[in-house]
Amino acid sequence: MSTLTIASIQTSLNWLDKEANLAIFDGIIADIDHVVDLILLPETFATGFAINLDCAEPENGKVLNWMIATANSTNAVIAGSVLVQQGDKKANRFYWVWPDGEVKFYDKRHLFCLGKEGNFVKAGEQREVFTLNGFRILPQVCYDLRFPVFQRNRNDYDVMVNVANWPAARRKVWDTLLMARAMENVCYVIGLNRVGEDGNGVAHNGGTAVYDFKGDTLAQAKDNESSVLITTLDKEPLETFKQSFPAHLDADEFSLEC
Repeated sequence: MSTLTIASIQTSLNWLDKEANLAIFDGIIADIDHVVDLILLPETFATGFAINLDCAEPENGKVLNWMIATANSTNAVIAGSVLVQQGDKKANRFYWVWPDGEVKFYDKRHLFCLGKEGNFVKAGEQREVFTLNGFRILPQVCYDLRFPVFQRNRNDYDVMVNVANWPAARRKVWDTLLMARAMENVCYVIGLNRVGEDGNGVAHNGGTAVYDFKGDTLAQAKDNESSVLITTLDKEPLETFKQSFPAHLDADEFSLEC
């Protein structure tokens, strides 16, 4: 049965400084001494969550090219979100880049109205599932975590990944919902958050963690510290649990219109 090894990079970000951020990630990735299949980067890892400022990439911009080169050099999938220009707005785009240069993406669906995200960001319209090492992976971005209908497992994914700039002020919600999503969807959940204060004075204290399909914590990064959380997921325990407790067979039928 398949395994999947993930490196989740929890770090602070330099506000609007793409060169500095990419250099930081170059150094961190170079120091990873495990063979990994997937390297996860935080939401808006190249700029910080600067949605109202002129910092978006073109569709095939420098940051994506860096991801392509890094995936190739590490022989691992590189994934994280980037602000990408879409007409007069941006997409908060979760790029998924394979070592051979293939690129797929998911655009963040749920936009934070309290922060007026919708004034500057175009909402995604398509739910995506990517496959790696036999694991079906649902990508999500930050605020998506609050919307369980969109994330409902229709027996079409094994791992949910959420990359975020989740504020320290709402940290309890982050911890609780990651665990809840794992239990209700009978899946592994990986939550990756940043640390440090952003250019708007918003503090982030981490909470990067991996939960199994019963909601048990498999690994968790220390708060307020930059670190790389290495975790290996095993498909067999998940499949065994689903066979012994097939809750998905009792799920309500529904369709989702985006």
